[in-house]
Amino acid sequence: MKIAFVGKGGSGKTTLSSLFIRHLATTGAPVVAVDADINQHLGPALGLDEAEAAALPAMGERLPLIKDYLRGSNPRIASIETMIKTTPPGDGSRLLRVREDNPVFDACARPVELEGGAVRLMVTGPFTDADLGVACYHSKTGAVELCLNHLVDGPDEYVVVDMTAGSDSFASGMFTRFDITFLVAEPTRKGVSVYRQYKEYARDFGVALKVVGNKVQGQDDLDFLRAEVGDDLLITVGHSNWVRALEKGRPPRFELLENANRRALSRLQSAVDATYELRDWERYTHQMVHFHLKNARSWGNERTGADLAAQVDPSFVLGESVAATA
Repeated sequence: MKIAFVGKGGSGKTTLSSLFIRHLATTGAPVVAVDADINQHLGPALGLDEAEAAALPAMGERLPLIKDYLRGSNPRIASIETMIKTTPPGDGSRLLRVREDNPVFDACARPVELEGGAVRLMVTGPFTDADLGVACYHSKTGAVELCLNHLVDGPDEYVVVDMTAGSDSFASGMFTRFDITFLVAEPTRKGVSVYRQYKEYARDFGVALKVVGNKVQGQDDLDFLRAEVGDDLLITVGHSNWVRALEKGRPPRFELLENANRRALSRLQSAVDATYELRDWERYTHQMVHFHLKNARSWGNERTGADLAAQVDPSFVLGESVAATA
């Protein structure tokens, strides 16, 4: 299952995504965690020190390797130079699976021991001074989108992506790559305005969107969120001494997380698991192709010098049955 955590800067989405990843680790489920935020904080939130986090291999710097592997023997893709972040898979493409070992995971993922289990952590890499004036950050998250386009995941497998704040994910269609999106919102007008913007953008694409109310301190905050987001409000989270200790670099054992917050994380997992029966691989593939053709027309064809519409394999539908025979 593919899960996105989104929200404005400072909303607490990285903290909540890290708590959810820790929770999943306690269940023994296979987890791939991806830091796709412009501010790379997921590693430290999962307990890495600064040196360990800085040493994580950046997906953005390994994009040629990722493209070469995913391209496989697909005859519709002439070269990796003609692959863009929205290039869809087709006959001959290599697909990614959560439980496997492959060159992409070998190059870009590192195991992080958590709560008696382990997760694979991948990072896009930070936005650096060298990027100023010459690149948009979503050019780096293109590596994440390519991987999601070629990923076939099943039930009880989890890919958790901490997304960049703001609307970058709408630039290419990455917001449609998830089974469910958790929008972390504070009980403020600015917090709910981000929810309204996201819901409006995603409205026509069948995006499953649920709100996680954060920093909720009392009934007034709860009433405000319920009035503003209605049934989309899934859970609320308040002050946590465990999180405060984590932010100081001294996290207690995860089993000591407050009971209310542990129950909230279980509700997140239940909401994720419930989306499996709603999966529509044909729609997922159609949306992938839709945004690829849109990007091809707007900039991709000119940048690569190729007709990127020719990369679309009209008979290919991504899905678990395809992965089984690939």
